[in-house]
Amino acid sequence: MRAAPLALRLLCLAGLWPLARLTGGHIPNKRRHKEVYLGEETRNKHGGRVDFRMKKQDSTKSLLIKSEQLLRIEDHDFAMRPGFGGSAIPVGIDVQVESIDSISEVNMDFTMTLYLRHYWQDDRLAFPSGSNKSRTFDARLVKKIWVPDVFFVHSKRSFIHDTTMENIMLRVFPDGNILFSVRITVTALCSMDFSSFPLDTQNCTLELESYAYNENDLMLYWKNGNDSLRTDEIVLSHFFIEEFHPSYGLAFYSSTGWYNRLYINFILRRHIFFFMLQTYFPTMLMVMLSWVSFWIDRRAVPARVSLGITTVLTMSTIITGVSASMPQVSYVKAVDIYLWSSFLFVFLSVIEYAAVNYFTTMEEMKKLKRAKQVPPSFDATTQAMAFDGCFHDNDVDLASFGEAASITNTERTAHSRNSTADSAPAEGTRLRRKNPVVKNLQYVMSNSYMIDSYSRVIFPMAYLLFNVIYWSMYA
Repeated sequence: MRAAPLALRLLCLAGLWPLARLTGGHIPNKRRHKEVYLGEETRNKHGGRVDFRMKKQDSTKSLLIKSEQLLRIEDHDFAMRPGFGGSAIPVGIDVQVESIDSISEVNMDFTMTLYLRHYWQDDRLAFPSGSNKSRTFDARLVKKIWVPDVFFVHSKRSFIHDTTMENIMLRVFPDGNILFSVRITVTALCSMDFSSFPLDTQNCTLELESYAYNENDLMLYWKNGNDSLRTDEIVLSHFFIEEFHPSYGLAFYSSTGWYNRLYINFILRRHIFFFMLQTYFPTMLMVMLSWVSFWIDRRAVPARVSLGITTVLTMSTIITGVSASMPQVSYVKAVDIYLWSSFLFVFLSVIEYAAVNYFTTMEEMKKLKRAKQVPPSFDATTQAMAFDGCFHDNDVDLASFGEAASITNTERTAHSRNSTADSAPAEGTRLRRKNPVVKNLQYVMSNSYMIDSYSRVIFPMAYLLFNVIYWSMYA
């Protein structure tokens, strides 16, 4: 009787043993699998023991793959534009100018950093969303979809900023609307007119256009009209920015047709104060310095010649410095007119002293020829005059000229009376008057000191008149 219950117990244990072994072997395998999934870092962080309540998978590990599946990128050919074969796809543009980095007169270009934003709709990228929220991506997804091929016309250099990543942003909305933004620095041509330099105003333009798609495939337009162009507070060293405004136009190419083109126009007015300090004020001072020679004694040849040559050379240096910083244009600039006119005034002051010195020498020579008795020191005086170009009264003993001059005057008076009697005009002869201009000129030439007296008034007045005309025309 006792053997029967014992046999029944053994039979129950034998039946439960395989089930217990199967359950005990399945749980460790499951734990081992979860530990491999969480990784070595998670085990170390929790001291080798893992709390199963913390085992929640990171949802961002496969976000890119999920986004590609959500946008169905593999299901479409994004080498073709949206709506291929139909009407042109409209692409809105807005621009925010961050800075104008440089403006070069020598190269005739400007460098600008801006945010270029594109807006269009691509139904192929529409996705279902309960919250109607957009998804934002970087440059990695941009390379897999279609984006407008906008480029800058007449650009010399341009690049997309890539610190710390490429400055590209793509935002996709559930209805297929797309915002594509990129940060670019571009150096573009600006055709400048330097006729009024440095009192000039320049109008520069940055032009945007699609490279491959003409107006039948892609229509560029300003997204918000005149409000599509925004600027930060931009301060330039040499220019005032008077105006920023967008415009629109068409460009024609004989081989491919008409293209939509957008224009970013900005007007620059140059700062004049820098050029006043560097060019105009020094030039005025050099011209005024050349007038100092009019107050120096006409017999001080070294002083007046050295002053005149110094001002001429200084003016030449100023002209050379200004020309070196400007492009080699074939027309005359406003600064050229001022510099060369000022150089002419300086040059004429040197020529004025040459005339004064010449007439003074001729006047002294005539006095010597009128004297019949030449002083013993005539030879030494002639040598002194040959060395410095003028006659010195202190080198000649003028005491001996008294008798000779009185004798000469007496003989001249008698001779003039005889000649007057002999050469009396016959009855009916017409007397010819001497030209007053020639008479005054001969009088000035015989009194050379008057040339300096007239120059002290004529030169400043003429230069003042020139400045009034110049600044009224160009200012």
